[in-house]
Amino acid sequence: MVKLNRIYTRTGDDGTTGLVDGSRLAKHAPRMEAIGAVDEANSALGLAAVALVGSAHADTLYRIQNDMFDLGADLATPAEEGEDFAPSEMVLRILAAQVTWLEEAIDAANERLEPLTSFVLPGGTEAAARLHVARASARRAERSITALAGCAPINPQATAYINRLSDYLFVLARVANADGAQDVPWIPGQNR
Repeated sequence: MVKLNRIYTRTGDDGTTGLVDGSRLAKHAPRMEAIGAVDEANSALGLAAVALVGSAHADTLYRIQNDMFDLGADLATPAEEGEDFAPSEMVLRILAAQVTWLEEAIDAANERLEPLTSFVLPGGTEAAARLHVARASARRAERSITALAGCAPINPQATAYINRLSDYLFVLARVANADGAQDVPWIPGQNR
């Protein structure tokens, strides 16, 4: 369990931050960009969850927020080249089971929707609009994580999880739009 008595430490005043393994890294390094993007996406999830309070969908988003902290911890624990990314008591990693759970949530939510006949604009109801903001934030986090993967070993389940998350948020936004009835279709070239 984490215990925080003091919020500021002054150790980051030099432009660095500490990782789980005790090493320090520049706050603008690719790993910190990825961790920060995950944090931003998690905040967007919280804003979306508020619009769904009292529903099972809000509870699902709260569960995902917890997984996003796991994802941040995974990214904050550098791996050695060739590491198998197995979790341990000291290392928290995203697991295949978390990815599978998201896939099952996508399938369950998508069952009630008619197939798309057009791309949809990110809007409709307020809840759907917030979910689309969270989806776009998750995509940004995914880009940051895959950029990091270009220069450091990354848990493949971490990249799979963030990829599935944006898919889930897209489907849930359609559910929040009265099961797609209030989706706003994109009309290519409408304003030419």
